[in-house]
Amino acid sequence: MPIRKLKEYLDERRIKYVSIRHSSAYTAQQIAATAHIPGKMLAKTVMIKVDGRMCMAVLPASYLIDFDLLKQMLGCKKVELAHEQDFKDIFPQCEVGAMPPFGNLYGLEVYVSESLNEDDDIVFNAGTHTELLMLSYEDFHNLVEPITLKFTHKAYA
Repeated sequence: MPIRKLKEYLDERRIKYVSIRHSSAYTAQQIAATAHIPGKMLAKTVMIKVDGRMCMAVLPASYLIDFDLLKQMLGCKKVELAHEQDFKDIFPQCEVGAMPPFGNLYGLEVYVSESLNEDDDIVFNAGTHTELLMLSYEDFHNLVEPITLKFTHKAYA
């Protein structure tokens, strides 16, 4: 979903958002630093497989997934990081690694780290490595209807 389509989706639903342009950055921590956003406020989208089914995990840039905890929370047999070739065709118009956390628009289940709902706003890649969108967490939650779980821990103390 290119940025234009995502913005149209939000505009049609009268969702207020801010677009943030920044120089190219590829890791969540680089993006947060470049855009002057706290790492905890920037959400990264991580593609995972849950018992072989493609899903999205959304967590703060400064956090890591605890795969054992996520597996336990979901009551499944296997949770693993998806490989690029597993999901690149799902997001043909997005730059790899810059998918917005709107799995609902792609028929994907979305799991959100409970630590993201501690902030009023959420900031995320908008399909490119040079643009972010910021909107209220409440609006994000109402649109995406993610499953909120505790499955992350801080990467840096």
